[in-house]
Amino acid sequence: QVQLVESGGGLVQPGGSLRLSCITSGFTFSRATMSWYRQAPGKERELVAAIFSTSGITNYSDSVKGRFTISRDNAKNTVYLEMNSLKAEDTAVYYCRAVDTVVYGDYWGQGTQVTVSS
Repeated sequence: QVQLVESGGGLVQPGGSLRLSCITSGFTFSRATMSWYRQAPGKERELVAAIFSTSGITNYSDSVKGRFTISRDNAKNTVYLEMNSLKAEDTAVYYCRAVDTVVYGDYWGQGTQVTVSS
């Protein structure tokens, strides 16, 4: 059974930081491309950051580049999103996603709420 469980969300003031974690099980984590998405109320879900399995290459949306950092720990089957200099517009539900092209697997977590407000 595939599971992706996000944690670390919460309420933070503008300029603050949060670290999201996504602990996974039930698939070959080391082979999967891992990514974080977010969805704000009334908006489409958007890609925030991705990290590839073998190369470790990362991609970021322009809106978070320089402020957010995605990383992975293959020994712990966990992907992280370090978020710094948070802004009100970062408020959203953040989702973890795993894509394993070998087995055509595409898995999502349940999401964690991040609210940036004073």
